[in-house]
Amino acid sequence: MAQQLTNCVFCKIIRDEEPGEKIYEDEDLTCIKDINPVSTHHYLILPKKHIRNAKTLQPEDSELYDKIVAAVDIISEKMNLDPGSTRTGFHWPPFNTVDHLHLHVISPIEKMNAVRKMMFNPNMFWFVSTDYVKSRLENCKL
Repeated sequence: MAQQLTNCVFCKIIRDEEPGEKIYEDEDLTCIKDINPVSTHHYLILPKKHIRNAKTLQPEDSELYDKIVAAVDIISEKMNLDPGSTRTGFHWPPFNTVDHLHLHVISPIEKMNAVRKMMFNPNMFWFVSTDYVKSRLENCKL
């Protein structure tokens, strides 16, 4: 099993030691429903390997990162999400609430209120796009 922390809530959910509604799982990832959804569908894609956040990703995590991003398509298909109305992204430290890397998948965007749209806007410094993280990872500037 991937490296995990004993006191991390997401690691505990992955190990089935804490409740969490899993909607997808493979050898590297677990996807759960967010306990505080901001729209009809709000999921978190978690790597089973404990990584603190998007800023701490290392070049050796590149393949795992690509799997996390690719899982968006799996979740979208499984949950019948409209790609044109789905938002994904990572909270950028220090604006993350759980110190375990997780990619938000939110749909439909139109059901989010104005405050939530701002909080989960991938053009802000506190919530960043998958492309932004990938470019930083490729340039080792996380």
